[in-house]
Amino acid sequence: MAVILTEDEAKALLQKVLKFSKADECEINISGEKSGNLRYARNEVSTSGSQLTQNLIVQSAFGKKVGVATTNEFSEEAFEKVVRQSEELAQLAPENPEYVGVLTPQQYKKTSGFFDSTANITPDFRAGAVAKSLELSRTQNLAAAGFWEDQHGYSAMMNSKQLFAYYPSTNVNFSLTVRTPDGTGSGYVARGYSDVTKLDIEAATKTAIRKSTGSLGAKALEPGKYTVILEPTAAAVLLENIFFNIDARSADEGRSFLSKQGGKTKLGEKIVDERINIYSDPAHPDLPSSPWAGDGQPMEKVNWIEKGVVKNMAYSRFWAQKKGVKPVPFPNNMVVAGGTATLEEMIASTKQGILVTKLWYIREVDPQTLLLTGLTRDGTFYIENGKIKHPVKNFRFNESPVIMLNNLETLGKSERVVSTETNRNYLIPPMKIREFTFSSLSDAV
Repeated sequence: MAVILTEDEAKALLQKVLKFSKADECEINISGEKSGNLRYARNEVSTSGSQLTQNLIVQSAFGKKVGVATTNEFSEEAFEKVVRQSEELAQLAPENPEYVGVLTPQQYKKTSGFFDSTANITPDFRAGAVAKSLELSRTQNLAAAGFWEDQHGYSAMMNSKQLFAYYPSTNVNFSLTVRTPDGTGSGYVARGYSDVTKLDIEAATKTAIRKSTGSLGAKALEPGKYTVILEPTAAAVLLENIFFNIDARSADEGRSFLSKQGGKTKLGEKIVDERINIYSDPAHPDLPSSPWAGDGQPMEKVNWIEKGVVKNMAYSRFWAQKKGVKPVPFPNNMVVAGGTATLEEMIASTKQGILVTKLWYIREVDPQTLLLTGLTRDGTFYIENGKIKHPVKNFRFNESPVIMLNNLETLGKSERVVSTETNRNYLIPPMKIREFTFSSLSDAV
């Protein structure tokens, strides 16, 4: 059986598996993926490979007793076996008071996250693209370490109420670190796209090279509060902590930055600069995603923060039922609307500040304020009178993205970026921030 199934093939397979069910309710999810990768270090390819994966997950329910079983074997015998296993587990399980049952058939938006250009990538194509990157670093006597990974696949689901959903997708991620021969200069770049034709690996490599050679001879600056310009890669790892914490239940239960005393939340309140608009949209042409959530709920465009005001929070079906509101599924993508300024214009308008190209090793200090700590890396630069004057040694920071977005000076144009912490893709603008807190120096390159 093919690992990547068409919509008709997936539907037929799900109907076949569903016929084995004897439970009150049954939900089946299947997925398949083909991926390829190439890793290199010190200007030499170290590993390359490809992988085929397929999974089938069966959830059976008797009343509120729920059991789940998984298999990666796609045969008649395996299908019946995994259904029986899920039913046996359900019978053994205690009742789940939060089980709300499966959904009836839904209508889904049309989204286009599958591109033949990416699905048709071959090992030769992968090698040829990486060879262009290696040639640039070798020519300048720099040491490059990078990773290319592409994948295409699908996910599908069906339940005993005949809900059916199917979504095919593709993605390619490329990341690269370039070091100077003595190891003291370092530059980093990461790019991710659904359509590989949008990936300019030579331009990306040149960006990492420029940061690497430009970061030689870094000088130490005193820790403190600085005006900073965060490139989108740096901003993403801070902002995604807002994205991950927009859950209504944690806010209602007092465990979130969106919580208030007395069991209230900040829904409807202005919490950041009015220029901040954060939304999700599965049909966004530059960041397409699945039009359905894991339980089959339709995904629509949702404004989470609009003109600085909290407009929505994610409600599971159980929590929405408990609170008497409409469910809002957790988003499959996130977009921070940008402004019009270019990075060069933001630098030119800065009398004194620091350009941060990458942040890493992000850790949460306080969930109530979203206070985070982490480090700069791979290219940090001092700006004076509108120009980059010299590289600076790395800092540890202590900052909350919520406070940061209240100290916003300028927003640049949004672009698709890859989080260095989670490998997720977002649309994020560069941003200029006042009074960003650097707490100490770091010896990391």
